[in-house]
Amino acid sequence: MSENSKNTEPKENINEMGSVVTSGDGMTLHLISIIGQIEGHGLLGDNQKTTKYEHILPSLVAIEESEQADGLLVLLNTVGGDVEAGLAIAEMLSGMSKPTVSLVLGGGHSIGIPIAVSCGVSFIAPSATMTVHPVRTTGTVLGVPQAFRGLEKMQERINKFIVGHSHITNEKLNSLMLNTRELATDVGTVLDGYEAVSCGLIDKIGGLSDALSELKAIIKAKRGENG
Repeated sequence: MSENSKNTEPKENINEMGSVVTSGDGMTLHLISIIGQIEGHGLLGDNQKTTKYEHILPSLVAIEESEQADGLLVLLNTVGGDVEAGLAIAEMLSGMSKPTVSLVLGGGHSIGIPIAVSCGVSFIAPSATMTVHPVRTTGTVLGVPQAFRGLEKMQERINKFIVGHSHITNEKLNSLMLNTRELATDVGTVLDGYEAVSCGLIDKIGGLSDALSELKAIIKAKRGENG
Protein backbone atom coordinates (compact mmCIF):
# COMPACT_ATOMS: atom_id res chain seq x y z
CA MET A 1 0.00 0.00 0.00
CA SER A 2 1.43 3.40 -0.98
CA GLU A 3 1.95 6.26 1.47
CA ASN A 4 -0.74 8.30 -0.30
CA SER A 5 -3.33 5.54 0.04
CA LYS A 6 -2.49 5.21 3.74
CA ASN A 7 -3.08 8.92 4.24
CA THR A 8 -6.40 8.98 2.39
CA GLU A 9 -7.91 5.79 3.83
CA PRO A 10 -9.13 7.33 7.15
CA LYS A 11 -10.69 10.24 5.27
CA GLU A 12 -12.42 7.87 2.85
CA ASN A 13 -13.77 5.83 5.77
CA ILE A 14 -15.25 8.95 7.34
CA ASN A 15 -16.76 10.16 4.07
CA GLU A 16 -18.15 6.82 2.89
CA MET A 17 -18.76 4.82 6.06
CA GLY A 18 -18.92 7.34 8.90
CA SER A 19 -16.20 5.37 10.68
CA VAL A 20 -12.73 6.04 12.04
CA VAL A 21 -10.04 4.25 14.05
CA THR A 22 -8.17 5.91 16.92
CA SER A 23 -5.18 4.79 18.97
CA GLY A 24 -4.26 6.00 22.44
CA ASP A 25 -3.66 4.77 25.99
CA GLY A 26 -2.47 1.49 24.53
CA MET A 27 -5.86 0.83 22.92
CA THR A 28 -7.27 0.84 19.40
CA LEU A 29 -10.86 2.06 19.30
CA HIS A 30 -13.25 1.97 16.38
CA LEU A 31 -16.00 4.54 15.86
CA ILE A 32 -19.14 3.99 13.82
CA SER A 33 -21.82 6.64 13.37
CA ILE A 34 -25.53 5.99 12.76
CA ILE A 35 -26.84 9.19 11.23
CA GLY A 36 -29.83 10.48 9.29
CA GLN A 37 -32.24 7.78 8.19
CA ILE A 38 -31.39 4.09 8.37
CA GLU A 39 -31.68 2.79 4.84
CA GLY A 40 -33.10 -0.68 4.33
CA HIS A 41 -33.99 -2.68 1.24
CA GLY A 42 -35.01 0.37 -0.77
CA LEU A 43 -32.84 3.34 -1.76
CA LEU A 44 -33.65 6.75 -0.33
CA GLY A 45 -33.24 10.05 -2.17
CA ASP A 46 -29.83 11.54 -2.92
CA ASN A 47 -30.68 14.61 -0.84
CA GLN A 48 -31.17 12.58 2.37
CA LYS A 49 -28.53 11.71 4.93
CA THR A 50 -28.61 7.93 5.31
CA THR A 51 -26.89 5.07 7.09
CA LYS A 52 -26.69 2.01 4.86
CA TYR A 53 -26.97 -1.23 6.79
CA GLU A 54 -25.06 -3.10 4.11
CA HIS A 55 -22.08 -0.91 5.05
CA ILE A 56 -22.50 -1.26 8.80
CA LEU A 57 -22.91 -5.04 9.05
CA PRO A 58 -19.61 -6.00 7.34
CA SER A 59 -17.82 -3.31 9.35
CA LEU A 60 -19.06 -4.88 12.58
CA VAL A 61 -17.84 -8.31 11.47
CA ALA A 62 -14.43 -6.83 10.65
CA ILE A 63 -14.20 -5.15 14.07
CA GLU A 64 -15.27 -8.32 15.88
CA GLU A 65 -12.63 -10.38 14.05
CA SER A 66 -9.85 -7.81 14.24
CA GLU A 67 -7.00 -8.62 16.63
CA GLN A 68 -6.15 -4.91 16.79
CA ALA A 69 -9.64 -3.65 17.69
CA ASP A 70 -10.09 -3.30 21.45
CA GLY A 71 -13.53 -1.69 21.52
CA LEU A 72 -16.28 0.08 19.59
CA LEU A 73 -18.01 3.43 20.14
CA VAL A 74 -21.32 3.94 18.33
CA LEU A 75 -22.51 7.53 17.84
CA LEU A 76 -26.21 8.02 17.06
CA ASN A 77 -28.03 10.99 15.58
CA THR A 78 -30.82 9.30 13.66
CA VAL A 79 -34.50 9.83 12.92
CA GLY A 80 -34.98 6.06 12.60
CA GLY A 81 -35.78 4.30 9.37
CA ASP A 82 -36.19 0.74 8.09
CA VAL A 83 -37.25 -1.55 10.94
CA GLU A 84 -35.57 -4.74 9.76
CA ALA A 85 -32.33 -2.95 8.89
CA GLY A 86 -32.28 -1.23 12.27
CA LEU A 87 -32.94 -4.47 14.12
CA ALA A 88 -30.24 -6.22 12.09
CA ILE A 89 -27.68 -3.62 13.20
CA ALA A 90 -28.91 -3.86 16.80
CA GLU A 91 -28.66 -7.66 16.83
CA MET A 92 -25.15 -7.54 15.41
CA LEU A 93 -24.03 -5.05 18.07
CA SER A 94 -25.60 -7.03 20.90
CA GLY A 95 -23.85 -10.18 19.72
CA MET A 96 -20.33 -8.73 19.71
CA SER A 97 -17.76 -9.92 22.21
CA LYS A 98 -15.73 -6.72 21.89
CA PRO A 99 -16.62 -3.98 24.42
CA THR A 100 -19.23 -1.61 22.98
CA VAL A 101 -20.58 1.75 24.13
CA SER A 102 -23.25 3.88 22.45
CA LEU A 103 -23.77 7.64 22.68
CA VAL A 104 -26.96 9.38 21.53
CA LEU A 105 -26.26 12.89 20.30
CA GLY A 106 -29.04 15.02 18.86
CA GLY A 107 -31.56 12.24 18.45
CA GLY A 108 -31.92 8.48 18.68
CA HIS A 109 -35.49 8.12 17.50
CA SER A 110 -37.74 5.22 16.55
CA ILE A 111 -35.74 2.17 15.38
CA GLY A 112 -32.63 4.01 16.57
CA ILE A 113 -33.68 3.06 20.11
CA PRO A 114 -32.84 -0.67 19.76
CA ILE A 115 -29.45 0.29 18.32
CA ALA A 116 -28.76 2.63 21.24
CA VAL A 117 -29.58 0.00 23.87
CA SER A 118 -27.83 -2.86 22.05
CA CYS A 119 -24.36 -1.87 23.25
CA GLY A 120 -22.86 -2.92 26.56
CA VAL A 121 -23.34 0.56 28.04
CA SER A 122 -25.49 3.34 26.60
CA PHE A 123 -25.05 7.10 27.05
CA ILE A 124 -27.20 10.05 26.02
CA ALA A 125 -26.34 13.75 25.94
CA PRO A 126 -28.59 15.93 28.15
CA SER A 127 -29.88 17.86 25.12
CA ALA A 128 -30.52 14.76 23.00
CA THR A 129 -34.01 13.31 22.52
CA MET A 130 -35.54 9.93 21.76
CA THR A 131 -39.02 9.49 20.26
CA VAL A 132 -40.80 6.31 21.30
CA HIS A 133 -43.70 5.43 19.00
CA PRO A 134 -45.42 2.40 17.43
CA VAL A 135 -44.30 0.81 14.15
CA ARG A 136 -45.31 2.67 11.03
CA THR A 137 -45.86 1.25 7.58
CA THR A 138 -45.96 2.67 4.07
CA GLY A 139 -47.68 1.47 0.92
CA THR A 140 -50.86 -0.54 0.60
CA VAL A 141 -52.30 -2.10 3.75
CA LEU A 142 -54.93 -4.80 3.35
CA GLY A 143 -57.89 -4.35 5.67
CA VAL A 144 -57.69 -7.88 7.04
CA PRO A 145 -56.78 -9.13 10.54
CA GLN A 146 -53.59 -10.80 9.27
CA ALA A 147 -52.12 -7.47 8.17
CA PHE A 148 -52.62 -5.88 11.58
CA ARG A 149 -51.39 -9.00 13.34
CA GLY A 150 -48.20 -8.72 11.26
CA LEU A 151 -47.63 -5.17 12.52
CA GLU A 152 -48.36 -6.29 16.06
CA LYS A 153 -45.80 -9.09 15.85
CA MET A 154 -43.19 -6.69 14.47
CA GLN A 155 -43.84 -4.33 17.37
CA GLU A 156 -43.48 -7.24 19.79
CA ARG A 157 -40.05 -8.05 18.30
CA ILE A 158 -38.90 -4.47 18.80
CA ASN A 159 -40.27 -4.23 22.34
CA LYS A 160 -38.74 -7.54 23.35
CA PHE A 161 -35.32 -6.42 22.15
CA ILE A 162 -35.50 -3.03 23.88
CA VAL A 163 -36.69 -4.51 27.19
CA GLY A 164 -34.08 -7.26 27.00
CA HIS A 165 -31.20 -4.82 26.51
CA SER A 166 -32.20 -1.96 28.83
CA HIS A 167 -33.71 -1.43 32.27
CA ILE A 168 -37.14 -0.30 31.11
CA THR A 169 -40.16 -2.53 31.75
CA ASN A 170 -42.49 -3.64 28.99
CA GLU A 171 -45.38 -1.88 30.73
CA LYS A 172 -43.49 1.42 30.86
CA LEU A 173 -42.36 1.10 27.25
CA ASN A 174 -45.92 0.50 26.06
CA SER A 175 -47.24 3.45 28.05
CA LEU A 176 -44.68 5.74 26.41
CA MET A 177 -45.37 4.29 22.98
CA LEU A 178 -49.15 4.61 23.17
CA ASN A 179 -49.23 8.05 24.80
CA THR A 180 -51.86 10.22 23.09
CA ARG A 181 -51.38 13.37 25.14
CA GLU A 182 -47.98 14.63 23.94
CA LEU A 183 -47.68 14.61 20.13
CA ALA A 184 -50.27 16.72 18.36
CA THR A 185 -50.72 14.52 15.28
CA ASP A 186 -49.15 11.28 16.44
CA VAL A 187 -48.97 8.66 19.18
CA GLY A 188 -45.88 8.36 21.34
CA THR A 189 -43.51 10.21 23.66
CA VAL A 190 -40.43 12.38 23.20
CA LEU A 191 -37.86 11.84 25.95
CA ASP A 192 -34.94 14.15 26.68
CA GLY A 193 -31.66 12.78 27.99
CA TYR A 194 -32.57 12.83 31.67
CA GLU A 195 -35.99 11.30 31.04
CA ALA A 196 -34.48 8.51 28.91
CA VAL A 197 -32.19 7.59 31.82
CA SER A 198 -34.88 8.03 34.47
CA CYS A 199 -37.23 5.53 32.80
CA GLY A 200 -34.46 2.97 32.34
CA LEU A 201 -34.19 3.21 28.57
CA ILE A 202 -30.59 4.52 28.56
CA ASP A 203 -27.93 3.76 31.16
CA LYS A 204 -26.18 7.09 31.72
CA ILE A 205 -26.14 10.81 30.98
CA GLY A 206 -22.88 11.95 29.41
CA GLY A 207 -20.90 13.23 26.48
CA LEU A 208 -18.03 12.04 24.33
CA SER A 209 -15.38 12.00 27.07
CA ASP A 210 -17.71 10.07 29.38
CA ALA A 211 -18.46 7.46 26.73
CA LEU A 212 -14.78 7.07 25.83
CA SER A 213 -13.76 6.80 29.49
CA GLU A 214 -16.39 4.11 30.06
CA LEU A 215 -15.27 2.17 26.99
CA LYS A 216 -11.62 2.30 28.06
CA ALA A 217 -12.54 1.20 31.59
CA ILE A 218 -14.42 -1.81 30.20
CA ILE A 219 -11.44 -2.72 28.02
CA LYS A 220 -9.06 -2.46 30.99
CA ALA A 221 -11.37 -4.60 33.12
CA LYS A 222 -11.52 -7.21 30.35
CA ARG A 223 -7.73 -7.25 30.23
CA GLY A 224 -7.55 -7.56 33.99
CA GLU A 225 -5.82 -4.22 34.40
CA ASN A 226 -6.22 -1.90 37.37
CA GLY A 227 -6.96 1.80 37.27
